[in-house]
Amino acid sequence: MACMSVLTRDEAQTRASLLDVHHYAIDLDLTRGDETFDSRTVIRFTVRAETADTDTFVEVKPAELRTVTLDGHPLDPAALDENRLALKNLTPGEHELRVDAAMRYSRTGEGMHRFTDPADGETYVYTQLFLDDVQRVFAAFDQPDLKAVFDLTVTAPEGWTVLANGITEHTGDGHWKAATTPRISTYLVAVAAGPWHSVRTEHRGLPFGIHCRRSLAPHLDADADELLEVTRGCFDRYHEKFTEPYPFDSYDQAFVPEFNAGAMENPGLVTFRDEFVFRSAVTDTQRQTRAMVIAHEMAHMWFGDLVTLKWWDDIWLNESFAEYMGYQTTAEATRFTDT
Repeated sequence: MACMSVLTRDEAQTRASLLDVHHYAIDLDLTRGDETFDSRTVIRFTVRAETADTDTFVEVKPAELRTVTLDGHPLDPAALDENRLALKNLTPGEHELRVDAAMRYSRTGEGMHRFTDPADGETYVYTQLFLDDVQRVFAAFDQPDLKAVFDLTVTAPEGWTVLANGITEHTGDGHWKAATTPRISTYLVAVAAGPWHSVRTEHRGLPFGIHCRRSLAPHLDADADELLEVTRGCFDRYHEKFTEPYPFDSYDQAFVPEFNAGAMENPGLVTFRDEFVFRSAVTDTQRQTRAMVIAHEMAHMWFGDLVTLKWWDDIWLNESFAEYMGYQTTAEATRFTDT
């Protein structure tokens, strides 16, 4: 399997000076079998007139790159070099890039992870796109400072629920449409699909939900009141701290299997390793730790998601601030007052 060319800071700065990226329309088909899914992406972007060098590239890491068109003109899929497809001699002004590809499911938590539950045979998929794994799911100008608006549609097996950054709607025959996002970075786009067990409520006029695989349903239900109480308490406290209201249209927390991190601050769809759905008696310290992780990820909705680092050398500030706010807000807004 070909490795990916690592994007350098200089390359990212050059591309950011050339492009304004406006909009992604992403269509994923999760009904294509166990190994691959279909990914179709339309990217609308502008090339700035004042730039002398108008060559750049888009990133994608497909199982098969079927077709690429730029402003209606076909590009050669065989020109893909590792994970980069060159876009040459771009004229100033508006452009539209279309990419149709088959992508591999991951079993290691990178890109679109696929898991079949040994307890009941049900299958779940979810994305983890930090740091540069977006390109395993859809074609993108993949750097944090090239934010854009995202429209996502997903075709999923019958009986599945699709979660995303925004409120999702089932339009029939396994087709799902997510609400248009505000401007966000590519690495923060999120999808989680499967026959989730969900506990839903509303807070401050927004839909809130917690989700896990069906085999863990009794354990999630047993802790739902505590999880939602912590979530509501932190949410209210952050509104007191930040004059800026919560910038997204819903707040879902999905406890996902085989997660290769602790949690991820996807806007409107935070993912947690499902070990946080406790299967047996645990100490109050473990419950406190879980509450702190909820508070940490929620801090990122403002600091990290609404306001985002320009390049990865500022990740220390993003994480240390969320850690500080997480501990402080857990102590202020939950029963765990001694953090």
